[in-house]
Amino acid sequence: MKNQPTESQAAPTPNAPPNPAQRAIRSFIRREGRLTGAQTRAITARLPAVELAGQGALLDLTQVFGRTAPCTLEIGFGNGESLLAMAAAAPTQDFIGIEVHRPGIGQLLLGIERLGLTNIRIVAQDAVPFLRQRIPNHSLDRLLLYFPDPWHKARHHKRRIVQPPFADLIAAKLKPTGLWHCATDWAPYAEHMRAVLDMHPAFMAEHGGIGEAARPAWRPETKFERRGIRLSHAVFDLLYRRAAF
Repeated sequence: MKNQPTESQAAPTPNAPPNPAQRAIRSFIRREGRLTGAQTRAITARLPAVELAGQGALLDLTQVFGRTAPCTLEIGFGNGESLLAMAAAAPTQDFIGIEVHRPGIGQLLLGIERLGLTNIRIVAQDAVPFLRQRIPNHSLDRLLLYFPDPWHKARHHKRRIVQPPFADLIAAKLKPTGLWHCATDWAPYAEHMRAVLDMHPAFMAEHGGIGEAARPAWRPETKFERRGIRLSHAVFDLLYRRAAF
């Protein structure tokens, strides 16, 4: 599985200040990996121009991208393969990608350079503080969560990113009728996601049935998905529409 989309499950309410006495439960592990020379060069030379700080004041997305356009945020973009494909296919839309795995960040930057893209910004920190502090409420058109770490063992299920408090946070950040798209090749995690989001009052399921073999045409197939398919895993695409106010 991909190094989990960056998050900790530490959000009792979308705008609640963090409690320093409460130990955050992280849904990812930093696996630094080995950087190639090209990735190191890209991080040094190109990351500063497109990086958004993980914590700080609310962003004005119009100022960030220099225009007003639909904005998609992907949590845990891995090696950036799907994010690059989506951004290249939709130059009139803007994209924010969050990832803590530096080789993946370097690979995405190389792709941005190769394709000459200007509609991607990168966050190299935990996503929950970024969402809570930097993303204005009701400002995202789509939230993408593709192949997060499923934390297979029962004692680790608390580390799964999709939990009711996280769903509250995403509901606050999506625009009315905005889309939350989850994908996983681990059936028990898909069941867990459905259990959380089917019960959430802010979301309505758009996928058919249990979401198996339901990948929309605009979601590129990913490296992690292909590996799951080789292992005979079913792939689940779960699409939830944010209720209008």
